[in-house]
Amino acid sequence: MNIPKEFIDQLLARVDIVEIIDERVPLKKTGGNYTARCPFHDEKTPSFTVSPSKQFYHCFGCSASGDAIEFLREISSFSFEEAVEELANTVGLQMPKGDGFRPQKHETENLLQTLADANEWFKAQLRHHPQANQAVTYLKKRNVSGQMAAYFELGFAPTGWDNLAKTAKDNKETLNLMEKAGLLSVHQTRGYYDRFRSRIIFPIHDRRGRVIGFGGRILGEDKPKYLNSPETPVFHKGSELYNLHRARADIGQQNYVLVVEGYTDVVSLTQRSIKNSVATLGTATTSNHLKMLFRLTPHVIFCFDGDPAGRQAAWKALEAVLPEMVSGHQTSFLFLPDGEDPDSVVQKSGSEAFVSMVRNSTAISDFFYDTLLKEIDINRLDGRARLAETAQPLLAKIPSGPFRELMQDKLQLLSGLRNVRTQKKQLKLTQKRPDERLSPTATAISILMQNPFIACDMSLPTLSETNEMVPDVGLQLLTEIYEIAKNNPDITGPAMLERFRERDTFRFLKKLAIKEHFVGSDNLKAFFEETILAIEEQNLNSAINEILQRSTIEKLDRDQKVQLSDLYNRREKLRMKRGSQ
Repeated sequence: MNIPKEFIDQLLARVDIVEIIDERVPLKKTGGNYTARCPFHDEKTPSFTVSPSKQFYHCFGCSASGDAIEFLREISSFSFEEAVEELANTVGLQMPKGDGFRPQKHETENLLQTLADANEWFKAQLRHHPQANQAVTYLKKRNVSGQMAAYFELGFAPTGWDNLAKTAKDNKETLNLMEKAGLLSVHQTRGYYDRFRSRIIFPIHDRRGRVIGFGGRILGEDKPKYLNSPETPVFHKGSELYNLHRARADIGQQNYVLVVEGYTDVVSLTQRSIKNSVATLGTATTSNHLKMLFRLTPHVIFCFDGDPAGRQAAWKALEAVLPEMVSGHQTSFLFLPDGEDPDSVVQKSGSEAFVSMVRNSTAISDFFYDTLLKEIDINRLDGRARLAETAQPLLAKIPSGPFRELMQDKLQLLSGLRNVRTQKKQLKLTQKRPDERLSPTATAISILMQNPFIACDMSLPTLSETNEMVPDVGLQLLTEIYEIAKNNPDITGPAMLERFRERDTFRFLKKLAIKEHFVGSDNLKAFFEETILAIEEQNLNSAINEILQRSTIEKLDRDQKVQLSDLYNRREKLRMKRGSQ
């Protein structure tokens, strides 16, 4: 993370998490907090809580929690830097230009500008290049209107090895950027040459609408038929979907998203007013894709060819989606006739007929068991055993909840097995754990994370001494947090948490940051001081027990006896002090 921590502190001190979340999820005031239905999972009763005092959110249903930065990362699939920039723009803060941050940002901006310039160049070739007729003929053949071509910013890469490369005019820095952006390749002897040649060009945008890569469809019979940009610093196929930035609103309105395999399918569907489709970028569906989509809608529908290759691709999508099938999520599969794709079907049958097919698509549960039963004869005992052996590892990927239980029930019905052990295990998994009581050290950390200002009003003179006697990682962490709070009087709870984002303790601290203590503000300092005394007594007890344990093995020398006596005296004074409070 290259953004200065001082900037994060300043940013989170200005941000109001209630305003940030309320713009995206309507909040309702409930007592001192705000509540809503959780945007990260489907629920009927609101369990999503936002605390204006702590500046944190927490869902009691799915355990999602964090500060304003974390919320934007989850709701919009932003990177850390993108979330920070979005918040900075919201509150009118200028992003830092220090040496530690700007170089990476500068490179990203240069790559994005290079891609934007290339996009304009490709579009200009479609309008004016002498070879553009073959591209226009292809688009007309696919019934893509000029309006749609403009809407999707379609372009053309002419035949030739260096049409785009020539636009750099031999500027080495520009050529290097174009190569890094995936626009050019390098030959050992011939130098730079265009990656995209003789192709219809489909620009690929990120969720913010910025061009991050391209897909190209060959004009003619050469291979490959489709060519995408390679992985670059700004383009990652497993994290992006074609048309997602345009389709977001329609996905929400229709309450489902249609995932297809080709760019032309998306263009054709959109032209016929089916605007909630996206396409993968020449790769199988990933967990990142699914997380993005389920944040926008509870229902994901995959559309595949009905041939063996299409069904094989669908099965891979099914395996990817199983871990995402939490309560409220739905997944379906639409299989088209052999040799057809969404583009051809919607052109032949019309949009109404196609939408009807979509709404009658196959549920994930039916596709799952229908596929297995085609390969397995459950009229035989060994067939039923094989069904159970094949299905159980896949069902284990499904998160605990009603869908997993129902899938297991169907397996039991089909196989005839009494899956008692699995059911018992499932029952155990779905039972709510009692609220675990925090240790004194964890309690002190939690209070300090939520209220860093109290460090300015008190000192912790005994912590280092007790930690020397009984080294404790938690105590070291508490001391570190105390020192940060002491040296940064204006730091907020969320800003304190961000200091530990890259540390192994981040998840632990995030839980402590939203822990309720039910202590009034008037009693907060006294409660914290009492917790510190409890930590000290706990450590004194540990030190005493360690010496007593040693005395059972060997006789204590004079110094050890003096140390033990001193520890007893300190503990007694401490207990008297605690009793007087």
